[in-house]
Parts: sequence; structure tokens; C-alpha cells
Amino acid sequence: MARKSKKESENKTPSKEKKSLKLSRQQKFTIGVLLVLLSVALLLSFVSYFITGNYDQSQVNDLFDRAIQTKNWLGKFGAYLADFFLYEGFGVASFLFVRILFLTGTYLILDISIRKLKRTLFWDLYLIIILSVIFGFFWDYLPELAGTIGFEVNSYIQDYIGKIGTALILLFGIIIYLIFKIKISPDTVKNVFEKSNQTFQEELITDKLEKDSTKESLNKITTTNSFEEDNFTIREDEEAISKIELKPNSFEINKDSLKPTISNASELNLDPKSKKEDSFSITEKVNSSETNNESDNDFVIEKVEEEEILEGNLSTKLVQDFGEFDPTLELSNYQFPPVDLLKEYTTGGITINQTELEENKNRIVETLKNYSIGISQIKATVGPTVTLYEIVPDAGIRISKIKNLEDDIALSLAALGIRIIAPIPGKGTIGIEVPNNNPTMVAMKSVISSPKFQQAEMELPIALGKTISNETFVVDLAKMPHLLMAGATGQGKSVGLNAILASLLYKKHPAEVKFVLVDPKKVELTLFNKIERHYLAKLPDTEDAIITDNTKVINTLNSLCIEMDNRYSLLKDAMVRNIKEYNDKFKLRKLNPENGHRFLPYIVLVVDEFADLIMTAGKEVETPIARLAQLARAIGIHLIIATQRPSVNVITGMIKANFPARIAFRVMSKIDSRTILDAGGADQLIGRGDLLYTNGNDMVRVQCAFIDTPEVEKVCDFIGSQKAYPEAYQLPEYVGEESGTTLDINISDRDTLFREAAEVIVTAQQGSASLIQRKLKLGYNRAGRIIDQLEAAGIVGPFEGSKARSVLITDLVALEHFLNNEQNNK
Repeated sequence: MARKSKKESENKTPSKEKKSLKLSRQQKFTIGVLLVLLSVALLLSFVSYFITGNYDQSQVNDLFDRAIQTKNWLGKFGAYLADFFLYEGFGVASFLFVRILFLTGTYLILDISIRKLKRTLFWDLYLIIILSVIFGFFWDYLPELAGTIGFEVNSYIQDYIGKIGTALILLFGIIIYLIFKIKISPDTVKNVFEKSNQTFQEELITDKLEKDSTKESLNKITTTNSFEEDNFTIREDEEAISKIELKPNSFEINKDSLKPTISNASELNLDPKSKKEDSFSITEKVNSSETNNESDNDFVIEKVEEEEILEGNLSTKLVQDFGEFDPTLELSNYQFPPVDLLKEYTTGGITINQTELEENKNRIVETLKNYSIGISQIKATVGPTVTLYEIVPDAGIRISKIKNLEDDIALSLAALGIRIIAPIPGKGTIGIEVPNNNPTMVAMKSVISSPKFQQAEMELPIALGKTISNETFVVDLAKMPHLLMAGATGQGKSVGLNAILASLLYKKHPAEVKFVLVDPKKVELTLFNKIERHYLAKLPDTEDAIITDNTKVINTLNSLCIEMDNRYSLLKDAMVRNIKEYNDKFKLRKLNPENGHRFLPYIVLVVDEFADLIMTAGKEVETPIARLAQLARAIGIHLIIATQRPSVNVITGMIKANFPARIAFRVMSKIDSRTILDAGGADQLIGRGDLLYTNGNDMVRVQCAFIDTPEVEKVCDFIGSQKAYPEAYQLPEYVGEESGTTLDINISDRDTLFREAAEVIVTAQQGSASLIQRKLKLGYNRAGRIIDQLEAAGIVGPFEGSKARSVLITDLVALEHFLNNEQNNK
């Protein structure tokens, strides 16, 4: 898929030209009918040529004269076609053009891919040329069968290699056709010769037996010792065979190998002196003829031919006939949004202020000198918002001494906040990041149009922005495999989410990736409603694809868990380890859709405000999130979670353990920075999209690309205006505990412990399945069914999230009265 994405991105412009050549269903049908009728016209004109061709031959050159009359069945047009193909063309071999036109027209009428005909068309054209040249070789004997082309080609070849060489070349051409088209192998020829030789031997032996039996019947020989007569017959037959066979020893019999082929051993007289296979067969026939003359025709030896061995397996043949499966075929005319929809905020790139750089350098050197820290070398790297000063201290200087001067250097530079990297990983230097006085905005357009993103061979490429060295920073979401974003309010999280979604929209086809968007704030992701039927996934029977209700979030997360389990079952059946191997195998047609296999798109779950979900739903959200984070990477479900409150009760240890890739925007304290990154530094960012990215190793400072709301709206409008799928991608249906409100359970179908459970609930005045489990020692599933039955009966109230259900019956007396009335009404 990564290679395919690269190919699509490189061929965006010519793709429009290719798409314009596609024919509609009506156009294919019209052209197909025309080709079929033309094939019939060719056939009629060709047949008529052999009847009336001699008369029409002299009229062909004057066809435009209306006074000229022809006898061809199709008139002047038929006479011209016949003369062009049969006389001036390929001769009798031109009849294959009728087959080519008819097959092509039929395929177009039935809307079958023409690609399936490519092998047939190739061999038909090959046969036309070979037959024409062969008939040209016999021009002196059959001049009417070879056309002018066949004669001229034959003459040209004979001028160089003579008649014998030409005959050898034609023989080689025939052999090529028989081997590769007719599939005649040397083993097939060998079997034919062996079969004919065996038939000849059997005929000789049968004639000998018939003569012997006739001679015995005429002389009326009566025997008194059948044992001696049998021995005599066998010896006589052996002498006959020895005269016929050149190598009689080749017919020795292995009795053990013969035993399995005999259906009833008692019917045969196995003579221990018999040594040859044919003499065994003869003995049986002679003995059986003495008892029943008709049995000679009953014993038949039939040789079963070997089955034909197919070259390659079925999937290889399917790929050759139909090509690889293309998941984008349903939306084959889909066009990726152009880069022109995005704004260009800067024109000249980064502006380097030489005076500012020199001043900052002098202040850093002076501050370090005040603390007796000498510098042997200093270098500046200018980024969009931050300049990195790399210094090499003198020998003997402790790094921790420089690290402790972070606040002193910030004071001397009068900067918003500096960050010291001591040391820089992979380099023997210490880095001091100083904010620029005039930061440069990084436009999403410059990031999307960069070669690093356009040529990225990644499954889910994301262009976050630009690094300090002004390089486009591109990461693969599939390798992360999940992303945790955190930062204070107004520091760029929502813009970062839009940048991530825009990157995937610009790179992936709707068939390859689907989004599940959760927006508790209800206003951040509403623009993506326009691409619902292209890119979004949702639960069945839900109106909005973007989820804003916390109850639906719980159902959606559990539905994703079901989807995860279903996908793992498919991977198990396909015997692969991850979604990439599975989809590659499916594209090569090695997986049968009739067995439930299908192409699996990537699913990206985006949660804009995770802290709000934790506050309202708690464990009901954290449990499926943690389960998805632990298991879902192999089957293509990836999570992007954003929160503005990076506290330990929101970003728990369970979540952090499964989110190695993290993005930290500016936070207010070092504690929050350590909660997100397990390290400091996020509290020293300058905001407005300034972020730190880590994936379990080193941290990278990136200026997030800016994409404004109108730009997102233009991109979504462009995608939404194109042809889409009939509906959004359907997630598996999840039936939660709250579904008990819709149950109408019959009294006769109630659990045997229904009354006891009702008494427990009414006594405790607490409606929960866990209480029934503990008191009645039941499993969770049975306790859940009883709770549903109690709700349907009106004893407990509906599901209320993490709270216990309300009990509608006050005491046991009221319960007894309620159940008795219910029984009487029944």
C-alpha cells in the first residue's frame, strides 16, 4: 500500500487523462453490438468470396462507379472487405478476425473486462500470421488459400534461407503453438505412442488365442487331466509371447503389487509357474472361456490417464485473468484534494536576522564566561520559531554545571523560555534552544507539498510540521502505533488534530482508511461531517457519524473491540500476523470472500477531549481504550487521544504504557510535562503550535503546521462533492446493558431465580447485577439477564451509566402484591 500511495501521488496529473478514456455502460454496449454485427458482415463477405470472388475480382477497383454491379452477398462493401482481407491480406486465416471481433463485442455487451481476452487475442493473431505464411509456402498448389501478405513474407524468408529453412521455421512456429496454446507436452506424445504399441500387442495375442480355441474345437480334444492341459496352454502361450516380445523379462509379475488390483481373488487361478503379466491375463481368459464363452468380453483392462497438472495455484490464475484486487475500484474516479485549497502564509521562508543571532550568541558566551565556563565552538541553526545554538565546552567542564544555568541564560537573553539539551543525542555538543523574536508560521500547504511527505513510503503518513532545522517532520501512525496529545488550553491541540486528519486525507484513499471521531465539545470536528460517506465510520442506526454523546462513545469503543476480535479471527484464518500481510494476501486473491474475508481498511479513532470522558464515564471508557491500545495495532486500529488536563487520574499508567508516541504542547508546570513525556521541557515551550514529540526515545521539537478552519472546510467540501459510498463504514453492532429498556420478556420465559432476585433487590434497594451475583452466586451473564427481566417487569429502573439502577418497589409486601397481580392478569 505504501508503494501504491507513492505511485498515486506521483501520477496525480496524468490520472485525469486516464480517467477520461473510460467508457460508460451504454457506450460499451453500443460498441459491442457494432463489433458483433461487423463480425457477421465479415463472415458473410468471406464465405461469399469463395463463391462469387472470381466475378467480383475485376470489379473491385471500380467500386465507386454506381454502374458496376457485384455478386457478393454484401454488395460492393462485402467485395471490398473480402478482397482486402482474403486476397491482399492473410488469406483463409482472415476468418479468425471474425472470431476476434465477435468475442470482443460479446465481452463489451456483457460488460466483462477486455483484459481477460488478452491471451486469446495474442494467440489468434499469432495463428493468423503462422497460417498465412504456411499457406504461402504451398502457393504453387493452393494459391487461393494464402493472401498476398503470406506469399510475400514466405518469399522474403526463402530468399535468405531457402525452402528447407523456411519449412523448419514454420514447423517450429507450429510446435510453439501446440506447446503453449494447445498444451501438448512431450509426456502426452509419449503416452500416445505407448498406448498404440500396447494396443497392437493385445491384438496379436487375441488373434493367437482365437486360432488356438478354433483348432481345439475342430479336433474335439477331450482331456482327463485338466492340470496338464492348463500347463500345456500356459507354455504354448509363453512361446507365442516370446516370439512377439523383444524383451520378455520386462513382463515379470510382482504378486504383492497385483493383489490390491484384484477385486475377488477366488475367481482367478494363480499358477505359481506363471512369470509374466501377459501370460497371467491369457491364462485367465482361457480358463474362463472353457466355462463361459461370453466371459472373454467381460474382463477389460482400462488404463486411467493422469490428471492434468495446473501451472501455479488458483490464486495465481485469478491474478493473471483479473489482475490484483483493487479496493479503490468502487470509487475509481475519486480525486485527492489539490494542494491549492490550502493557504500559503509565508512567501520567502525563514527570515534570518543576523543581528539577533549575533546578540544572542554574545550573551550566551558572556553568561557562561561569568561562571568560568569556556566555549571552544558555537553554531546556530535557525528554525521557524526557535534557534538552536550548539556549543562545545572546553575540556573538563561538567555538563550538569551548564544545565543548572538554564534560568540565568534565560535572564540574560530576556527570552520567553529557553530549553537546554545536554547533551544533544548523537552529537558531542550541548544545545540551547532560544525563541526567535519574529517567529515564522509554518503553513500546512508547505508541509503537504514537500517531497518528504509526497514520497513517504508509509502506511499512515502524518506531516506534523517542521523541525528546528526547517525539515518537514513526517511520522507513520501505523508504527507509533497510538498517539497521545496533551497541552494547556489554546496551545494548538485542535489545530494539531486537524493537521493529522488533513495529512491522511491528502494521502489515503477512502477505501484505505476510516475515521471514528469523538468530539465531546461538539464544535471542533463538525466540519468533517461532509465526508461521512467517504471516510467516517459509525455504529448502525445512528444519525451522526461524529460522536458527541458520552453514552454513544461507550458503545462505539465496545463496538471497536468487537471489530478488533473479528479482525483477529480473519487474520487467524488467513494465517498472517498483521493487517498489511492480510491485505496483500487478499489483493493477490488468496483469500475467498465467500469465507467472510474482506479488504480491511485502517481505522483511526480520534478523541478530542479525553478528560471529559473520564470524568463522566470513568472505567467504562478506560477499559475499552486500554484494551484497544494493547491489542489493536496488528489489525489496523490506531488511537489518537487529546486532552488539556494531563493529570495522573486522566492519563493513567495503563494508558501511558500503551501510548509510547506522545506529543506535548505547552503546559503550565514541570509536573504536567513529566506526566506527559516522563521528562521536563514542555513547560518551556512558547505555545502557538510549539510541541515536543517523542516515541519512546529522543524528543524532537517541532513547530506544528497551521491549518485554519476555512481550509479544512474547503478540503471537506471538495471531498464531499464527489461520488461516495452509499453509507458510512458500518461498525459491528454493540448491545449494551441499557438495551434492557426495550425488552418485552414473557412471564413464562423468566429465570427460575427471578422471584429470589427480586426479593434481594427490593430488600437492598439497590438494582445492580453485581449484587445478584454475590447473593445468589450466579455468573455475570445470567445476572445480567435477570436484571433485564426485572427492568421489563417494572421492578427496577433503566440503566444510568456507572450508577446503580433505581428500585421501583419499596418493600417485600409491595413486591408480593405486585407479583400476585401480575400472575392473576396472566
